[in-house]
Amino acid sequence: MAVTNDKTAEGEKPADIKPATSVDTSGAPQQVVPDVDMSHPAVDDNPRANTTVDQNRIDFNDPTLSGAEAVAKNLREQGIGVAEPDDGKKARK
Repeated sequence: MAVTNDKTAEGEKPADIKPATSVDTSGAPQQVVPDVDMSHPAVDDNPRANTTVDQNRIDFNDPTLSGAEAVAKNLREQGIGVAEPDDGKKARK
């Protein structure tokens, strides 16, 4: 029989973390875990550190667009020309 102490027994109890009630813009449920140490090296508390304005300007999270449409739209908004997709209605040469 394994010997346990009070600390081990406490850590084996079910966690009492409330379910998420909202979703972050990234699509992740916003669930507050009260004892997360945000200064711990395994926790990225600032995932956009050392990024540029341009890297943060493009938003690919438009659920009404495909990935290719979102990229093309963002490039057009920056004044960069993109090839129009072939929708199959034009005669192929």
